Amino acid sequence: MANVVVVGAQWGDEGKGKIVDWLSVEADVVVRFQGGHNAGHTLVIDGKTYKLALLPSGIVRPGKLSVIGNGVVVDPHHLVEEIGKLRAQGVAVTPDNLKIAENAPLILSLHRELDGHREEAATEGVKIGTTKRGIGPAYEDKVGRRAIRVQDLAEPDTLDDKIARLLAHHNPLRRGLGLPELDAQAIHAELMAVADQVLPYMDATWDLLSQARRAGKRILFEGAQGALLDVDHGTYPFVTSSNTVAASAASGSGVGPRAIGYVLGIAKAYTTRVGGGPFPTELFDEIGQIIGDKGHEYGVNTGRRRRCGWFDAVLTRQVVKTSGIDGIALTKLDILDGFKEIKVCTHYRLDGQIIDRLPASQAAQARVEPVYESIEGWEGTTGGARSWADLPAQAIKYVRRIEELIEAPVALLSTSPERDDTILVHNPFQD
Repeated sequence: MANVVVVGAQWGDEGKGKIVDWLSVEADVVVRFQGGHNAGHTLVIDGKTYKLALLPSGIVRPGKLSVIGNGVVVDPHHLVEEIGKLRAQGVAVTPDNLKIAENAPLILSLHRELDGHREEAATEGVKIGTTKRGIGPAYEDKVGRRAIRVQDLAEPDTLDDKIARLLAHHNPLRRGLGLPELDAQAIHAELMAVADQVLPYMDATWDLLSQARRAGKRILFEGAQGALLDVDHGTYPFVTSSNTVAASAASGSGVGPRAIGYVLGIAKAYTTRVGGGPFPTELFDEIGQIIGDKGHEYGVNTGRRRRCGWFDAVLTRQVVKTSGIDGIALTKLDILDGFKEIKVCTHYRLDGQIIDRLPASQAAQARVEPVYESIEGWEGTTGGARSWADLPAQAIKYVRRIEELIEAPVALLSTSPERDDTILVHNPFQD
């Protein structure tokens, strides 16, 4: 049995929630290894909808252990709120089925305020499109070695020194930005107000995962944002503040690279993006509007409308390589039902030259033009299909062409938000 890493193969919002939930039936442990509560997952189970942001998708499945790894930045107040909402929906969330890494950094109100101020102050051409939830500033403090971590909530007597170290950076920064300085006691009170509700979940999660591996448990590692938002390998600077590629599952949860057996990438049958940054296949016409409307392309947590475009095989092929993807779960194929012609980007044109990758240069990324291949659409429906026999022949041809272009097989095909509307080609846990 292989442990499985699930990563978004585009800019996020690919439908990871459903796929992770689908896989979690076979998993014993589900781990979130990066990001914060800026990425939403929508799960539809027996007609009931669950909207998650910080908690692993496995939390809605009885008998599964959910882990928030050290690579995640945790907003403790949001955590308590999200747990409360799930409990109100009848989901049991206890220290027995949820564990949080003791060394996970915390997001504070000062991070949210700084995040929002920077985004609002940025000129239109350099806006990142952040959710203003403090994710970036919290990661900055982690790298700057001044973060308050979950473990620190258990040691209130030593918290003042850590807050002082934090404010030695933030107060001069705030003065320069014209913001009022922060009071150490107010931050202390903010943390203590939530400590008793968070600490019961704290554990040495790296050790729990080691024990689970030795016991032969199946572990599912769940990423948040897509790999094209990776701080190293994404469309920098229009990226998130953490590593979202599959390799970060190891460092973000405290396991070695050999713990990863199969990497499953999630990709829509078209492409979407939220926020600023390059998007070579973006559609500004009626077709883009139709795709967005049919696909209900709005952010789970923010409500922001997503930008829509044709499938970009160049980008997905690049992610296949940077994340070591073994197979793809292709989602939302049904949204393309009824189109007479479907386009797929196979290459880019940059300054008159044909290239087969997205350049690292921000200026070059803004100049690339998509080179399209036209594929005949289909009149039948793929919605709700559960076997290849249920699909129109032309839809199967479209899937096969995508496999050729991205140089990876389709392991699962999702044809609706319902978990059972899935065509399984290869079970990642059986690799």
